[in-house]
Amino acid sequence: MVEGAMRIDRFLWFVRLAKTRSAAQAIAEKGHLRIDGRPIDRAHCPVRVGNVLTFAVADQVRVIRVEALPARRGPAPEAQGCYQDLIAGKTPAGTVRDPASG
Repeated sequence: MVEGAMRIDRFLWFVRLAKTRSAAQAIAEKGHLRIDGRPIDRAHCPVRVGNVLTFAVADQVRVIRVEALPARRGPAPEAQGCYQDLIAGKTPAGTVRDPASG
């Protein structure tokens, strides 16, 4: 894993949250991405371990915490180990989750 910080576009691409690096740059530059609640509008903004990222992708809002900075764009299981999804209880579209059954 990489030490220190990494560009947000590289992070999104390396952990497979964006299919291409240019798609990751577009996510960052649209201004809809937040790092620890701060709006980001530049692809070169640094991300560090412990940061919480909030952004929209594929018609859903993702909230993730950075657990590690990847050294490469590796296989999916390796990429998923670099972040933790913070939205618990995801349900398929059109279904209602009963909070009492939780």
